[in-house]
Amino acid sequence: MSEWPTEAVNYIQAIADTKLVLSHRYAEWMLGGPSLEDDIGGASAAQDEVGHVRQLFRLLEQQGRDPQWLEGNRDPEEFCNAEPLDETPDTWAEYVATVSVVDRAAWYMLDSITSEDFRGLVDKIGEDEFFHLEYQDARLETLAEENPVELQQALEAVLPQALTFVGPKGYDADSDPVVQAGFSDRSAAELRSALLAHYETLLAGTGVSLDGVDTEGPTVDEWGSRRRRVSTNAISQSVVDSLVGVKNKQFAAE
Repeated sequence: MSEWPTEAVNYIQAIADTKLVLSHRYAEWMLGGPSLEDDIGGASAAQDEVGHVRQLFRLLEQQGRDPQWLEGNRDPEEFCNAEPLDETPDTWAEYVATVSVVDRAAWYMLDSITSEDFRGLVDKIGEDEFFHLEYQDARLETLAEENPVELQQALEAVLPQALTFVGPKGYDADSDPVVQAGFSDRSAAELRSALLAHYETLLAGTGVSLDGVDTEGPTVDEWGSRRRRVSTNAISQSVVDSLVGVKNKQFAAE
């Protein structure tokens, strides 16, 4: 395995942490969907994401990251997940908007990786993600028809934070550090454009529009490259405890 530059290690850490917390959000809503099909879909996606995390953590360990730290033996502020996952969505529309946009953003970032260390792995993850993203798009289309106002509000909250996670608009092919390191073939600017274009196409002709979405921020100077956000917000300690399995350890047989 090659030695990755710091920018690349942080890039994969953010994708892995996002998938880890994403699996938790899927699991939280596993019995809260409007149909049995939705519940089964969420459970399946949660299981897939955990599998992806295991593979990404294995690669990060080979880059010197401590395995216990990766598994959750760290403070909430040390997690580098996409910001829309910090809080549990309150409604079905918020949940679908959150997991759909974040899952797609993380996939676009992963799919852009050119490192030989990911040969085969990205293809395998892509097979799982194809079904996740198809399912999520179908649910977004249904919500756009049945509950356009709430979906509009949810997307206006989620998309700017997801774009921030992808990276600043100012990071083009000539300035994006991950591209410049030869680790990725698509800049943050390109990935942001692809994400927006997908949802503009998906929602065209519905009562939901992206016109009100802030697509400009953040600037390169205000953006934090390690956690890929501007704010200091984080997941709660209770989520960390759940990821680590604190209650499971408390009730484990000696």
